[in-house]
Amino acid sequence: MSIPRVVGIVLNDPALLLLAERVLSLARANRLRLATAESCTGGMIAAALTAIAGASDVFDRGFVTYSNAAKTEMLGVPAELIAHKGAVSEEVARAMAEGAIRHSHAMLAVSVTGIAGPGGGSFEKPVGLVWFGLAGKDVLHTERHLFPGDRTAIREAAAGVALQLLEKALGKESVSGS
Repeated sequence: MSIPRVVGIVLNDPALLLLAERVLSLARANRLRLATAESCTGGMIAAALTAIAGASDVFDRGFVTYSNAAKTEMLGVPAELIAHKGAVSEEVARAMAEGAIRHSHAMLAVSVTGIAGPGGGSFEKPVGLVWFGLAGKDVLHTERHLFPGDRTAIREAAAGVALQLLEKALGKESVSGS
């Protein structure tokens, strides 16, 4: 068994760190605090944000809710919703993002839940399937992506998309003057 690359992948990816820096700058400009609710990325989004000095002025907290119980206990995702729709679903991604808002001081939260593999996939929910949620005052959005590659590639791609979603939402905030 080989030892997989871990968090260093996020911290050594200049493009991801630049994206994280842009997200933090936009959050500062909009005076918004951020939170993350992560399952398959296991804290990679929070790690990218907190790798930037001064992140604490706008990054409130990150929830790593890898298990179904953690999603329920930490974010308030109903166990019945997970049982009915599955942990990797649009509904759970939405509930995770909304829960991150309710259980933090953040005004904008992103969530990620997916199947990074190599096992755990099915015909309906293949390896590489990731659902994203975004919640805030005037924002409630979900997105579905199917990423190619191995476990590391899927997790890296998911972290990047989550940061892009935050950047896009924060960009709209500054345009609208909210």
